[in-house]
Amino acid sequence: MSKPKIAVFSGPTATIQNSEALVTSNKARRKHGLPLMTDPDGSPIRFDAIRPQRLAAPVAVYVEQFSAHPLEADAAELYAPADGYLDASGAFHKERTSDADRPVYEVVLEPSDGLYWLPYMARQRDGSAWESECSYPLAPAELCRQTFFPDASRIVEEIDRIGLDEAGHASILSSKAEFAFFRAAPSAGYKQGMPAAKRTDVGERDIAPETINQHFWGYRPYHLRAEPPMAAAARLANVVQKALATGEYDGAIWLEGSPSVDETTYWLNLLIDTTVPICGNSSQRPHGALSNDGDRNIVDSVDYILSGIWKDEDGRDTVGGVLIVDELIFASRDVHKADARPGGYTMTGGHGGICGSIGQPGPPVLTYRPARLHTFRSKVRMSQLPATVDGVHGAGGRIEVVPVQVKDSSGYLLGSAIPSVTFLKSGRYQPVEGAPSAESEADILARIEQNLRTAPLAGFIAEGSAPFGSLTNAIEAALLRGLCSGMPLVKVGRGNAEGMVPRNPPYLYISGSNLTANKARLLLMATMMKLGAPPPAADPCKPTPDELVAIKAKLDQYQAIFNSH
Repeated sequence: MSKPKIAVFSGPTATIQNSEALVTSNKARRKHGLPLMTDPDGSPIRFDAIRPQRLAAPVAVYVEQFSAHPLEADAAELYAPADGYLDASGAFHKERTSDADRPVYEVVLEPSDGLYWLPYMARQRDGSAWESECSYPLAPAELCRQTFFPDASRIVEEIDRIGLDEAGHASILSSKAEFAFFRAAPSAGYKQGMPAAKRTDVGERDIAPETINQHFWGYRPYHLRAEPPMAAAARLANVVQKALATGEYDGAIWLEGSPSVDETTYWLNLLIDTTVPICGNSSQRPHGALSNDGDRNIVDSVDYILSGIWKDEDGRDTVGGVLIVDELIFASRDVHKADARPGGYTMTGGHGGICGSIGQPGPPVLTYRPARLHTFRSKVRMSQLPATVDGVHGAGGRIEVVPVQVKDSSGYLLGSAIPSVTFLKSGRYQPVEGAPSAESEADILARIEQNLRTAPLAGFIAEGSAPFGSLTNAIEAALLRGLCSGMPLVKVGRGNAEGMVPRNPPYLYISGSNLTANKARLLLMATMMKLGAPPPAADPCKPTPDELVAIKAKLDQYQAIFNSH
């Protein structure tokens, strides 16, 4: 029987796909006469770091009997005899030649066995040792190596080869499923061009060299870090949608950095038209580091997908995008990173958030199913977005309604269509005395003007008081000017507010409900691509009653989506 097949997508700054820097071992340093790595007291370190690597040829090794566990020898009577003995000179004999001989197992290690833990022997091109990912501190990109994997195939292989299940067995992943790997918005790239063995087709993108912070986004080396642009949100959604639309996959796993994986998983939850589950995974510690948590999160996502607990009677996903970390199943809408440690995720909004548990003990268990619309039921999923919507553009002191193309001729998102949504925060103590007016909010007014010039789809997320999202009168006035210029406003409570934001008369804003500002931003972006911009007033500083009625009617449509997603 064929195994289930799972699509694994690589996202940006993904610690779960990161490894510690490859550092030249003391074995190599001794061989080449280089200074050794030492303890603080100046003595050579006790052990070299060993890294998973491939053998180039078969090699026979002798393993000391009873060296795998301190109490193996305590149960020696339960074991078969060793394969033979090594004498004092290191020669192997089938029979003991003296009492000093050591019992050993004889094994031939083959390249086809897979990765083995071995000392790292590589050096820099000038013969010096590698001390970090770069040739020297703060070196330019061309003198730095990458620590992130370009896709998830290597991490799946290492988990499979090195990881152990509760019964002490390896092949944890390959025994359960087959995997396909996609570089949706990856953390590492092929600066010399993708190797022939990795190419999926003969397209120019597969062959051309890739550029850091243009085609891939990592955070190590730290001085080269950058965040992906808004267009990447379209790119990654298209990659996921194209893959899942084939019907080949029983589920999807999205890998991204721990501070933002909840956002992208929610974005996919809103946009991807699929009936199979989407699982976000992250890691608080790099792959291979002490107490790395990411490997287990991937295994748990596979188990969740294969468990089928997410299915309805027709086999469709009833839960939507989830974040699976720390043996918990979080609804993507309601999860947020609170601390940089395993267990550092929390529920937001105060009304649910944890859909179930997974891992030991027992099988995956659901405790509730989210009521909000998602994936194949979402009103803003990609297949339901129009080809074009109305946007706005300011020219010569006038605001014009302009068409904005949302999708290409194949029905996939255009990077240029992703709306520009700005965060605002309101606090009690104001920077000016008296009763400030809209003009005192110069940053908001400047952003409105910038949006009119460059972003035909744009809006604002205002984080006001908790939980009701109240803003100062000056901010309200400035944002009303933005609204009357075609830029919708969503109000949310400060931080992780557990109450709902009421929508009060004159209803010239959208209630963000109990969403965090970041999640409200994503929903507003998707909704703008569905509904377009509100109709602008002829004079945004002096909207007429009829213009306000038209704006409110558009915001009511927005509100219906916010109430259900």
